[in-house]
Amino acid sequence: MTLMQTTSLKPQTTSLKPQKVENRNASVSTSIEKMFEAGAHYGYGKSRRHPSVSSYIYATKNNSDIIDLEKTSVMLEEAMEFVKNLGAQNKIILFVGTKPEARDIIKNEASNLNMPYVNIRWIGGTLSNFTEIKKRITELEKYNKESVEGGLEKYTKKERVVMAKKMEKLSKYYGGLISLKKTPDALFVIDPKAEHIAATEAKKSDVPVVALVNSDSNIKDINYPIVGNDSGILSIKFFTASIADAYKKGSMSLSVKEK
Repeated sequence: MTLMQTTSLKPQTTSLKPQKVENRNASVSTSIEKMFEAGAHYGYGKSRRHPSVSSYIYATKNNSDIIDLEKTSVMLEEAMEFVKNLGAQNKIILFVGTKPEARDIIKNEASNLNMPYVNIRWIGGTLSNFTEIKKRITELEKYNKESVEGGLEKYTKKERVVMAKKMEKLSKYYGGLISLKKTPDALFVIDPKAEHIAATEAKKSDVPVVALVNSDSNIKDINYPIVGNDSGILSIKFFTASIADAYKKGSMSLSVKEK
């Protein structure tokens, strides 16, 4: 057994190869423990399993897949290294998660990084037709600016009511994209199966995708898949925070270089 005892499903770390190991072993062990506590090992029913994920399943219990967190930790490390490099280059990551469980987490972590996000609904063309999307964002920005500076007074009361309703809708779907001035350099996605339009647009636009995927997803077209529970709030929070922290570390290294 490499990760869990089938009786308790308690995580175990295997011995990594000699040298360089104690700190790394401790780090890997801690990471796996945190994932386990967050319920990251819970997959879906075996009947929903996508073949591309089979090698990442440790066992099946009560007809539900148990994800091999040792392998997940390796995938997470690779994704974090990629994101860390993005941070070191001041690149833009678009955070995407419209599932109810993910919405607040995606918004909070992206906002803390001053990164754009989509947490209500992915609008078709966000990547493939960004020129048109940018027009909506610009319109929303203009309205927000006029609202703050008193520029709306030039409109009649009826016009302001109509504009307010329109801007409320624009804000709902585009509010998280105001900081997006160009096509993003990467996407971080919670459940690319649910966000298949976003994932497809990213592939067509050559935008790398980092994604938290559960056992029902096809990971073949995801640049940096992280196989884990993509429906549990604690699990989503753990992985999203890990990606955000990796970006922060990269940004810190950029700040040091600039000094």
